[in-house]
Amino acid sequence: MKKIIPSKLETGVQKFLYKTIGARIPQRVTPNQITLLGALGGLFGIVCAALSEWNRWFLIGTIAGLMCHLICDDLDGYVARTRNMCSEAGGYFDLLTDILHITYLIIALAFAGVIHFWTAIFMVPVYALMMFTAMNYILHLDEFLFPRLGPIETHLFFAGICLIGMADRGNWNFTLYKYVCNPADIVVLAGGVLMYYEMIRLQVQLFKRLRQHEKR
Repeated sequence: MKKIIPSKLETGVQKFLYKTIGARIPQRVTPNQITLLGALGGLFGIVCAALSEWNRWFLIGTIAGLMCHLICDDLDGYVARTRNMCSEAGGYFDLLTDILHITYLIIALAFAGVIHFWTAIFMVPVYALMMFTAMNYILHLDEFLFPRLGPIETHLFFAGICLIGMADRGNWNFTLYKYVCNPADIVVLAGGVLMYYEMIRLQVQLFKRLRQHEKR
């Protein structure tokens, strides 16, 4: 499968992780085990996000969970490719945990008051649609296409929201067109617009390429 990574940041981080951690992963460790570890890290971050309703310092745990999920998300594919352990089930498991992690993280941040529900509703569908698009690139074009706003940008984006949430502590609310919002909401809206644009761009590109294949 052809792997396309337009993000230079993503490429640089992956190379660093492969050299520093990937080469030292024991042979007995499987890609699915690494994916599961990342999912558990993500779950820990989601729980911490929910607990931040009582104390915003729990968001430090959310940031740690994001970093764990990000590292494992890069290393599971590396182990699968370098050890000839790639599988369709493993790819499905990887994409599924990505979708669940980001979706429930957004919901947890909304319940905790770090962001408001109206911004969470705006944001929740876009990552799932992004993964749906990526899955169709895999199925129909045999390409693993990263968006220009890839996993590392997404994880750093949510880590930034957590940092704003720790600084805000619910004291910086203001009204925008009858909607109550805070600085984290503004960041979510700005990032969400970029993610929607990238998701739509990839879907249009996929549609055009599939039409070309049909005409051959």
